[in-house]
Amino acid sequence: MKAYVLNKTGNVDVLKITEVKPPLLRSGEVRVRIQTIGLNYAEIQSRKGLYGWAPKRPYIPGMEAFGTIEEVGENVPDLPTGKPVIVVGQSGCYAEEVVVSAAQILPAFEHFSPAENAAFAVQFMTAWVALVEICRLRSSDRVLIQAAAGGVGTAAIQLAKSHGCEVFGTASQASKLDLIRSLGADHAINYATEDFSDSIRNTTRGAGVDIVLEVVGGEVFRKSMALLNPFGRLVVIGFASLNLNKLNPWSWWKTWRDIPRVKINDMATASQVVGASHLGYLLQDAERMNRVWTDLTVFSLKHKLKPVIGHEYRFDEMPAAHALMESRKSMGKIVVHL
Repeated sequence: MKAYVLNKTGNVDVLKITEVKPPLLRSGEVRVRIQTIGLNYAEIQSRKGLYGWAPKRPYIPGMEAFGTIEEVGENVPDLPTGKPVIVVGQSGCYAEEVVVSAAQILPAFEHFSPAENAAFAVQFMTAWVALVEICRLRSSDRVLIQAAAGGVGTAAIQLAKSHGCEVFGTASQASKLDLIRSLGADHAINYATEDFSDSIRNTTRGAGVDIVLEVVGGEVFRKSMALLNPFGRLVVIGFASLNLNKLNPWSWWKTWRDIPRVKINDMATASQVVGASHLGYLLQDAERMNRVWTDLTVFSLKHKLKPVIGHEYRFDEMPAAHALMESRKSMGKIVVHL
């Protein structure tokens, strides 16, 4: 089968299609013929050697995809061949086929396109876990979503607005600000031309926000912390500013400086909560993942929520898809079709 095998880290040139043997199918596993792949920023970091959860090389990247069940192993009930499904996992989806545990198979949405099915799981579960499970989102909350025009950001806007919250979203281009507004954000802030902290203070007459979804780190994290109200909650779900170059000592210091840090004494004085979230743990807890998925999908269907598909590529254009995501010029979710 055709697949992208990551043998070494580096720029997009390390992504090359190769022929590999289809993975073996064992008891409790499912083979899925992949139709559409959803890209995630963690895969950019993995390609660059900056993602701690990445498997040992060589491996096939790819954390989520949509396809149909081609074969099931022993002890796999209720998953017939030919069934459209969503696949989530640590790796393996940059390929024509993937074999995963049955626990990593999620039901596809009948009313979604293949691209939308490939784009939903990681982004919406990330936003849901951060906002609902950790932050205990309430309708009275004022919510700040950093990088709001990206895949997780567009999901988070929809979830927060459907809960009745006032939403601030940041982005750096006019087209991204238009997208944020179209999803219901009350305030779209261009962080390239104005200080988002000052803008929020001016809008709220000096008040801050109750929840922050933070994906950048560095100065963005520090300013976001300063905006938190008493009983405020901030959740870190990524470090987009992380750009470690092992050959450049200056980047070591900058990376160390920009890692989010908090002082417990300051948090106690302000009665604030800071947390972090990573979906990887859900793969080890099938019962918890099923509950999160059920709660999320019931809510999404009730409020008619859908992922935003910003860009679509062919399988042989994977390097270009990575380059676009890494440039931070993309909007919504990037998907790749086989």
